[in-house]
Amino acid sequence: MAKKAARKTKSKIVTAAWKLFYNQGYEDTTIEEIIAESATSKGSFYHYFEGKDALLSSLSYMFDEKYEELSETLTDEWNSYDVLLYLNHELFQMIENTVDFDLLCRLFSTQLTTRGERHLMDNNRVYYKLLRKIISQGREKGELTNRMTANEIVKYYALCERGMMYDWCLSNGSYSLSEYCKNFMPYLLGKIKLE
Repeated sequence: MAKKAARKTKSKIVTAAWKLFYNQGYEDTTIEEIIAESATSKGSFYHYFEGKDALLSSLSYMFDEKYEELSETLTDEWNSYDVLLYLNHELFQMIENTVDFDLLCRLFSTQLTTRGERHLMDNNRVYYKLLRKIISQGREKGELTNRMTANEIVKYYALCERGMMYDWCLSNGSYSLSEYCKNFMPYLLGKIKLE
């Protein structure tokens, strides 16, 4: 129960922070505003985060929350290949609509230069666990290739997503990420689909 409450508190802080970052910018958001928006305490904030910069890596936490939310909408009747396309499209739509573009660029930048944890690559994230489950089930049902292991397919899928987000950042968000992925992701994932 304590673990669930702690997770809820951290989630409230992260959600409030990213809402403020999106609405008023990272530089113009203070820790005090994040605490007030999240209805938590200064002690709680500093229990989970060393400072505002530490929240940059929490974007992957927001992605995981979106995946948890989406996982509840999935049914066994869906083909695993279509589920992967659905998850990709929904995540990219969320990124376009709720994540400040400059912060996404900053996240990629920090992940490239950090000597510590690379949250985007953490195999214990909800993201990777959900992908492994979907892909393993897809291979068992004969929907996805057995020429690659489930872990290889997960790595390939994550690489495709990161590549598209990185390209979008390099292009200064000049096109719709979610619309682009609708056309491009089926092509990239065509290798893993069994006809």
